[in-house]
Amino acid sequence: MVLGGYGEVGIALSRQLLLYSPKELIVTSLTQTEALAAVEELSREAPGSCKLKPFHGNLFVRWSLKDIPPWEISASPEYQRRVVDDNLSGLTSEILTSSTLYKAILEYHPEIIVDCINTATALAYQNIYHCYKETCQGQHFSTDAEEQMNSMYRLLSTVAIQPLVRHIQILYAAMKEAGTMLYLKVGTTGTGGMGLNIPFTHGEESPSRMLMTKTAIGGAHTMLLYTLKRIPDWPIIKEIKPAALIGWKGVSRGPILKGGKPFLLYDCPYEKAFRLSPGSVFNYKETKTGVSIEEGKIKGVYIDTGENGVFSLDEFKLITALGLMEFVTPEEIAQTALLEIQGISTGKDVISAVRSAVMDPTYRAGFLREKAVKHMEGFGHEGVSYGFLGPRVVKLIFEAHLLKQCYGTMADVLEHSPDQISTSLESWMRKSENRPTEAISLGVPVLLPDGERILFARRGVADKEWEEDSWVITPENIDKWASQEWIDLRPKNMAKWRDRFKKIVQEAEKCAADTSSKVNRGCYFWARDEKNNILIDPGEVIAWVLIEEYGGGRTHAYVAPGRHAYVCPER
Repeated sequence: MVLGGYGEVGIALSRQLLLYSPKELIVTSLTQTEALAAVEELSREAPGSCKLKPFHGNLFVRWSLKDIPPWEISASPEYQRRVVDDNLSGLTSEILTSSTLYKAILEYHPEIIVDCINTATALAYQNIYHCYKETCQGQHFSTDAEEQMNSMYRLLSTVAIQPLVRHIQILYAAMKEAGTMLYLKVGTTGTGGMGLNIPFTHGEESPSRMLMTKTAIGGAHTMLLYTLKRIPDWPIIKEIKPAALIGWKGVSRGPILKGGKPFLLYDCPYEKAFRLSPGSVFNYKETKTGVSIEEGKIKGVYIDTGENGVFSLDEFKLITALGLMEFVTPEEIAQTALLEIQGISTGKDVISAVRSAVMDPTYRAGFLREKAVKHMEGFGHEGVSYGFLGPRVVKLIFEAHLLKQCYGTMADVLEHSPDQISTSLESWMRKSENRPTEAISLGVPVLLPDGERILFARRGVADKEWEEDSWVITPENIDKWASQEWIDLRPKNMAKWRDRFKKIVQEAEKCAADTSSKVNRGCYFWARDEKNNILIDPGEVIAWVLIEEYGGGRTHAYVAPGRHAYVCPER
């Protein structure tokens, strides 16, 4: 039984298992559509002797709730109470036998269970921090006893450790009764192998409490599985932890989806720019600016990385850049899992050796990165950023993209003053086709050069920090959001971009004569024009910014302490 069989790793592992002609392979997924699609795809490779069976439903809730979308459960006080009671009450026979996970395991009695569900994400991203803030502000609280109870259950429904403990209890009882011989978990580090300096968040503070919660749940899961392994005569328990981005499922072009729905396209004409009046209070819900583009949807070239979302060309370049998250392919994870199932030690079993067992970025993935980039470039350059790496990345990529469109090379930018650059960008953007409607549609506004107006649209949902709460418009707050979540066209930000380009050019010049393996971004790294000027490549440039400026890189064994690998040392 492969839990999460529709995902990248689940499909890759199922393919590997089919090579050994199992009698029966049960493929589970959250929805019936996903489960059937996975079985249909695998059926083309399955031997005739193997029975492929789909199973669908939310394995973290009872059977009666298994087909209700998680967001509907979160929105219903009745469902919330049921889930909280099931997770926090003592484990009764009724709770156990009503569990979807228990029923799935007992229906098929699998000898081997491979769990590819990202449990940490499912439990940690219910956002207890936001719910707590709402509760304290009284949005879910009143003097009515029923409302008070609903408020309590709403908050308790977002805790993560207790549902994880109950999940393990049910797994223990179900596998014991079913006679399962081996359970292998494909876990997570929570940060793609990066540290607390990870620059990829969903708009929250850095270091992100949400990501730390995800990491904590991933670690707690590992230790709970360790306790199962310590039970005498218990089935073999193993876990492998990929420590990089897992990719990829495919490259395509079309509408960009989130939660199965396309992003609607918005614009903000100049006459609808919102003026930031010092001393006034900004309230996103009460503003009326921006317009939706009829029939408009964000679309472009993308690479599908499964549950991590879809990335534009520059986003993919950025997150997989050497020194950032990098990536590992699902086939490599599947091969490692299969070897562990066969009893062949790979050194990657976390339960046996937590520190040495994470799967690091691979040579194969690095080798194939250029192929994926070329494949995406072959579709064209439609699509700049889709928001799955957080608003700061959207902001930086769009700023670099605007500079690329207006100037092309770093040398051209350096020939102009910050004021000239700001004026040029605004003039270029005044043409409606040049306005970054994708960014505006994602909740990332444009702060115009005067620092007093922003182009933004009131979208259907407020999901950025600057949108969620009212705030006083002050120079300090404008600087705060401009540095974190807004495209900033002010001259002082253009001065910062000039400084970045100057450093990159200087580093490239220092390393121009060095053809050794000593530096990562050496003399042949940056693409150049016919005049030998470095072209602005937003994905690679933002990777440089996040490593050099934000300190968001990962450590490689071959990098000397205190020195980034891409910096050419002084001679």
